[in-house]
Amino acid sequence: MVDQQIRTWEVLDPRVLDVLAEVPREIFVPRDYRELAFADAQIPIGHGQNMLAPKIHGRILQMLNIRREDRILEIGTGSGYLTACLALLGSQVTSIEIHPELTAMAAQNLRSIAGTQVQLQVRDAFGPDSLGEYDIIAVTGSLPVAYRGFENALAVGGRLFEVVGCAPLMEAQRVMRMGTDQWIRESVFETVIDPLVNAPQAPRFVF
Repeated sequence: MVDQQIRTWEVLDPRVLDVLAEVPREIFVPRDYRELAFADAQIPIGHGQNMLAPKIHGRILQMLNIRREDRILEIGTGSGYLTACLALLGSQVTSIEIHPELTAMAAQNLRSIAGTQVQLQVRDAFGPDSLGEYDIIAVTGSLPVAYRGFENALAVGGRLFEVVGCAPLMEAQRVMRMGTDQWIRESVFETVIDPLVNAPQAPRFVF
């Protein structure tokens, strides 16, 4: 998987490659799909959600340039695979998931990975409660339009990964917070992934 899929997608950071090789991906795949654990494809995990392809996970981790001391927020826990990788690269991870059954699955899966500090929360990331402040934010579902709430949750110097747009055209983006009121947005690659539940929609024009 690492050599045939991830390296060929220009993921070359040795720390990222080591973590992807260390975390047993098959543990985080539902039993009925274990034979597809290392396939270059999204894998159903329930509730209409899919586990991202390995190369997407690799690009997310490399783009975020995670440091050991970074505080990390993940939006969309899913089965917990990316959560484990984030935790091994950075400091403590807070991961938000709207489906309690997926959170329970992730909690069980994460028990198999030593050295991870993860706080799992069942709630709507777009709800009224504060997200807090983080150095790293990884959004694992797509957004029709960029959501300022995630950008505001970045500490100065922080990095955000998100996928913005609607199928069939979505852009993976990295957002860096440079100051109190200054962000830089960089488009990195095109992809299509599942939308986040309750993500704000683009305004519709009425003629």
